[in-house]
Amino acid sequence: MAKRKAPDESQSEAWNELPWRKLEKYVYRIQKRIYRAKQAGKTRAVQKLQKLVMKSEAARLLAVRRVTQDNQGKKTAGIDGVKSVKPKSRLTMAEMIHPKYRKRYKPEPARRVWIPKPGKDEKRPLGIPTMLDRALQALVKMATEPEWEAIFEPNSYGFRPGRSVHDAMAQIHRVTCRKEKYILDADIKGCFDNINHEKLLAKISTTSGIKHLIRGWLKAGVMNEDGGYEPTKAGTPQGGVISPLLANIALHGMERDLSKVFSHKEGKPQMVRYADDFVVFHETEDGITKARRVIEAWVKEIGLELKPSKTRVSHTLKRYQGNVGFDFLGFTVRQFSVGKYKSSKDRWGNVQGFKVIIRPSKEAVKRHLAKTKEITRKNRARTQKSLIVELNSVIRGWANYYKTQASKATFNTCDYYLWWQIMRWAKYRQSGGSLRQMEKKYWKDGKFAVDETYKLRMHSETAITRHIQIGEGRSPYDGDIAYWSTRLRSHPMLKSEKGILLKRCKGKCGYCGLHFRDGDILEVDHHLPLHLGGKDTLENKNILHRHCHDQRHAEFEESRRKTKQFEEACCKSEQTTQLNGTYDKS
Repeated sequence: MAKRKAPDESQSEAWNELPWRKLEKYVYRIQKRIYRAKQAGKTRAVQKLQKLVMKSEAARLLAVRRVTQDNQGKKTAGIDGVKSVKPKSRLTMAEMIHPKYRKRYKPEPARRVWIPKPGKDEKRPLGIPTMLDRALQALVKMATEPEWEAIFEPNSYGFRPGRSVHDAMAQIHRVTCRKEKYILDADIKGCFDNINHEKLLAKISTTSGIKHLIRGWLKAGVMNEDGGYEPTKAGTPQGGVISPLLANIALHGMERDLSKVFSHKEGKPQMVRYADDFVVFHETEDGITKARRVIEAWVKEIGLELKPSKTRVSHTLKRYQGNVGFDFLGFTVRQFSVGKYKSSKDRWGNVQGFKVIIRPSKEAVKRHLAKTKEITRKNRARTQKSLIVELNSVIRGWANYYKTQASKATFNTCDYYLWWQIMRWAKYRQSGGSLRQMEKKYWKDGKFAVDETYKLRMHSETAITRHIQIGEGRSPYDGDIAYWSTRLRSHPMLKSEKGILLKRCKGKCGYCGLHFRDGDILEVDHHLPLHLGGKDTLENKNILHRHCHDQRHAEFEESRRKTKQFEEACCKSEQTTQLNGTYDKS
């Protein structure tokens, strides 16, 4: 008689056997229709399609998968204490966010968590929703994001699919490479915490059901670390799945309304915004002063204000009020006077006498070197291999972030300081002996390495690669899958290995065959696992979605288990046959 499976095991298999390829295709087709209907101004069609997404079983399953399997993050629990959801409970959660249960649904308060800001003493408040709230927020985001992507302003780059810091910096280079400009470099004070709820909800013209859910999340309140409840009168808590989208909706219209105030004779200002950080460019001092007044009045309307310590006026080339150039998103942007052969030119080909240089900011370099120093000190009692692995992870990520701009000289400087940090580590470990003995022990062929596999990656090994800016009017919901899968292969934050694998597989998952899209979690898979003798080479690697990677490994282990059972059965059969033969002889 066949062994009966336990309910938990059967539910886990049911989750893993869902037709994810078919579900993703179905939901994406609806999102593409929402995007196109909004572009055509068909509000009624948009709302009907949004209702279809909210009712769809495919969308509910995908929403649950994104918050429980794809986006694992730090596994921080909400007030219910749930950090992760096992496959056996995911199907139940997908059923719980069905419309028929939403009449009884009431959002739980978010859990208040304080995290330090990078390089600063102050802390940033996060509001962590429960897992069920996150799943429902992911579902609402699926329904509403395509609508807003169709109308968002072209120079808004933060928290938007398919757009990145590097697109914002490419636009800044385009704005500053032709003319000298005055700059308003500003930051909004406590943007996520102070957005006026009523002003935000007035901007959202969606179905009553979705609007009711959003209002509930905004008014849910937070639970402090000491267990006290605080109502939320303003703001959308950082930490929620839908919070970045709501912040972008609140700030939508700033660029458009600023441009309306200026006449054609005055010259239109140009704005580049990344979430709540933005810069405004204008050719005249009066123009930038006027822009500041307009923006201060505009943000006041939605309950916000500019942060005085982070708001300043500067100039790209000349020193103005003690400032020249500006820092933005970890980069320093400035024009430098040069000869005519290296100078930028305007659109008519006239020599401007300056060149725009964008490089890592001094503060960013200082924080990075402090981080590598901390790692070398922390690993004094550990092996050279563990030190190399941890340093390589930090160096690769930092260098990939800055490799799209003029960072070669900065990389060389970082390598100089890193070399001395490594020397201090080696001297501490050596505790005596000559320099030659130390080099022989820790250096191979002039590199700090254990063997061919474990070598320290220096900053200067990262090649400078210019980022291709996103096309005007482009969105992941426009249906051009080939454009987006090709663009993903050259993304600056993908290390070269993933880029090579993406190019080899033509931007498709090696398991489900779907094109990769922006926001997908990509993982490298070994055809033959390392613990079974597989090699860590490109020939033995493929690139998959995270959920496809999990599913492939589950199938692989199940196949191994069945093979092992079959071999054991065959072995027992042979032993029985041999015993029977022995009995026959006797």
